[in-house]
Amino acid sequence: MALFTFKLPDIGEGISEAEIVGWHVKVGDRVEEDQPIADMMTDKATVEMESPVAGTVVRLAGEPGDQVPIGSMLVEIEVEGDAPAAPPPSEETIEAETPGEAMVEEAAAPEAPPAPTPTPAPEPTPTPEPAVAKDEPVLASPAVRARAKELGIYLGQVKPSGDRIRHADLDAYLLYGAGQGYAPAGRSARRSNEQVKVIGMRRRIAENMAASKRDIPHFTYVEEIDVTALEELREQLNAGRGDRPKLTMLPLLIVAICKAIPDFPMLNARYDDDAGVVTRHGSVHLGMATQTDAGLMVPVIRDAQDRNVWQLASEIRRLAEAARSGKAKSEELSGSTLTLTSLGPLGGVATTPVINRPEVAIIGPNRVIERPVLRGKEVVAAKLMNLSISCDHRVVDGWDAASFVQAVRKLLEAPAFLFVD
Repeated sequence: MALFTFKLPDIGEGISEAEIVGWHVKVGDRVEEDQPIADMMTDKATVEMESPVAGTVVRLAGEPGDQVPIGSMLVEIEVEGDAPAAPPPSEETIEAETPGEAMVEEAAAPEAPPAPTPTPAPEPTPTPEPAVAKDEPVLASPAVRARAKELGIYLGQVKPSGDRIRHADLDAYLLYGAGQGYAPAGRSARRSNEQVKVIGMRRRIAENMAASKRDIPHFTYVEEIDVTALEELREQLNAGRGDRPKLTMLPLLIVAICKAIPDFPMLNARYDDDAGVVTRHGSVHLGMATQTDAGLMVPVIRDAQDRNVWQLASEIRRLAEAARSGKAKSEELSGSTLTLTSLGPLGGVATTPVINRPEVAIIGPNRVIERPVLRGKEVVAAKLMNLSISCDHRVVDGWDAASFVQAVRKLLEAPAFLFVD
């Protein structure tokens, strides 16, 4: 028997450590070659680390949430015969989480994070007899009876504080149940307390958002856009789409953004705080904020300006599925120059999105609402949408942000120009 030390390889992203998101094995487990052993995360993504050898796990590098330096021990495995030579670092291996310096004792199972201690649920209260027997008259004024009827309260269950039921008794019943054995209408179920360790993607999101709000002086501009004609065009395109993906508002909005952005290069940029350099990009590498089970991820549509609406729709769907299934590649989750964030059907009237640093702007379409508007002397129904943009005020002036949104607005309100050079 011999010990084989599997060291965290250099994953080729210029990082010095990665975070342990979770273990697929524990000390004492038998593993086979290429069997997943851990989920690791860098600044960009999470990937599975696989065992290069078969054997028995005798040591792990830490617990979920710990950081592991590149080149340090991740797992020790007892193998038969002589230990094979450690494989060279592989750049094909993707992101992994970094365990810290705490090591698990040999032949002892790693300590799991303490399980949440739920608060004991309250004992069910036995239902007592009604405060007033069914065959006894309930004394209450007409006003109290009317209010009880409006609240859906059966007066026979209300305990009077005197010779009759009064408004104060109804209030006590609504607030406390008045000892009648069941909770009044509207009282929500009680949940036990639990502690959730902030690790992996959730921790990366927390750190990035905190840094964005701490270091970037945000300002947000919101404009209302009449998308009535755009929605009619979208319906016509979908009616003849054949086997192509169904169009949402987003591909059309992206086309408008890409057409307007050449006149506002300060918005399609990245700001290097340390070097004091703003890089204005010629191509639009558009980040698409995507909600996943692991948290918010931002896959990137490369060269969005070169794609038509159908290609954009296909790429949006492909990247969203890859992010949600955890199959997005590292290069698909980095390098964005401008981000678009949408709550989809949840919409919202207006948003103040947080910038995806080191970018300098983020755009957020809101829910489309049909409302009456005045056109000339006639009141007509129109479909309206607010468009929000948040910008880094160190790089972008308010006039530039407002002018850009107005340029996008003109394209969306006269959508034929989206398809004209």
